[in-house]
Amino acid sequence: MFVPFILGSKVDNDHAMKIAKTLEEFGVPYKIHVSSAHKVPEKTLAIIDSYNKSGDKIVFITIAGRSNALSGVVSGNTNYPVIACPPFSDKADYLINIHSSIQMPSETPAMTVVDTQNAAMAALKILALTDEGLTEKIKTHIQSVKDSFDA
Repeated sequence: MFVPFILGSKVDNDHAMKIAKTLEEFGVPYKIHVSSAHKVPEKTLAIIDSYNKSGDKIVFITIAGRSNALSGVVSGNTNYPVIACPPFSDKADYLINIHSSIQMPSETPAMTVVDTQNAAMAALKILALTDEGLTEKIKTHIQSVKDSFDA
């Protein structure tokens, strides 16, 4: 069970770390790679290929803004789920990045989740489909959220 991140740029690392924090709380390992689908597609494909051959249960998280080719390239080259979590600095940046992330070409599905904690939780829930221990951690977490409204 593993979550590889692929970031389009080093400047997206803080965004990735917000997602990673939630994965750490659930004990799920991850690794962050920086590889632009536009500038170094051969590196991006090599990263994807290494995970395709790993045999691990994987959910990719892609972080790219502007023209988000990264999520589509990852999705088009793996059988594993891909979650796009685009970064944005303001409302105008959000509008550009969200549209770039939700308009994937046919046959390259990437789920787009804007909130970093929700992107992590989506990956965790996918991985929990085949891991009973993780399923129990998520159930406990959901109950603690519910209980916080009773206090």
